[in-house]
Amino acid sequence: MTELLLRPLADAFMEVGVFVALLVVPFGWARHRWGHRLDDALERHRRLGPLVAALLTVPPGCGGAIIVMSVYARGAVSYGAAISALVATMGDASWVLLAADPVLTLQLKVLLVATGAATGYVVDAAGIAPRRRVDTVARPAAPAAATGAPVPVPTPVVAAAAPARRRTVLMEAATLPALMWLLLGAGATVSLPATFELVDPAELGHALLGGVDPYLAIGLVGSVLAVGFFLRNGCKLADDTVDGEPTSMQQVLAEGADEVSFVTVWVAIAYVAWSLLTTLTGFDGSQLPVLGFAGVLVGALVGLIPGCAVQIVFAGLFLAGGMPLSTLVANTISQDGDALIPLLALEHRSALLATVLTTIPAVLVGSLLLVLT
Repeated sequence: MTELLLRPLADAFMEVGVFVALLVVPFGWARHRWGHRLDDALERHRRLGPLVAALLTVPPGCGGAIIVMSVYARGAVSYGAAISALVATMGDASWVLLAADPVLTLQLKVLLVATGAATGYVVDAAGIAPRRRVDTVARPAAPAAATGAPVPVPTPVVAAAAPARRRTVLMEAATLPALMWLLLGAGATVSLPATFELVDPAELGHALLGGVDPYLAIGLVGSVLAVGFFLRNGCKLADDTVDGEPTSMQQVLAEGADEVSFVTVWVAIAYVAWSLLTTLTGFDGSQLPVLGFAGVLVGALVGLIPGCAVQIVFAGLFLAGGMPLSTLVANTISQDGDALIPLLALEHRSALLATVLTTIPAVLVGSLLLVLT
């Protein structure tokens, strides 16, 4: 039971959640401090739109891509820039990969930025530009201006469509975020030395804690608390919205705890599922259709699913040894993270076409990587 269920649950919190927490705070602080300048930079450098949009997705998570979607929806950047961001983003799966293999994640980021920018420029050069709501609103205003009648000012689409902040209740009750960060701190004091093989948690537990393994104990409590956060937030498949940057460090920490919990839950699902599959059936993954060109197609098709949940599970399976790199690359290019969800609400025609367009470079690059490796 311990190795079958408890160990994977503890690993999800100690191997991924703790390291995600170490990254969430500095990135959250940077978003709080300079986030409002990002969309301004995107609008100022419209000709470099696809490249700038791809670069905005370099930080982990979906925030950069969501910024591009909101700017695109109000007509400030081209459709190519939106496609570039969707191709380049890794969503919340980047937290999982970054915690496990920073070098590989950096290499993937470089590949995604280059692929995203190139795809965006091709889309713009081909003249692909679905009609947006803002274009429809602006068109009837021309006759009114010609007759001298006052021209109505259209209501900003993004502001009207922005969903209510789902984290309000969580911020009002500061106890849970504080408890999560205390637990993450305790987890870091055990997980970091264990990762670098400086200490054996089990031996430490036998010597000082009456036989209780601190790694297993903290990891299990952390995963249970993460599930509590997940249930409190409605078990959503996406954890980002189009609304603005955090306005205080308290909000950064609250949202950070939320992010850690979201990632931990879906990584735990991947780890437990893989543990049950391999232990109970002897299945080693070699029979899965994730090898060769079939694997590239599977990765690209899984990337069509909106939100980050399935993509986090997919990355977890890769880290567990369940698929080759070419399959993962096809998935990271095809997936749009949480950014596609607000785009579906704001510009459904653009979003549906984007799911097709992002799949093309996913299959091409994944197949090329398959041939080269």
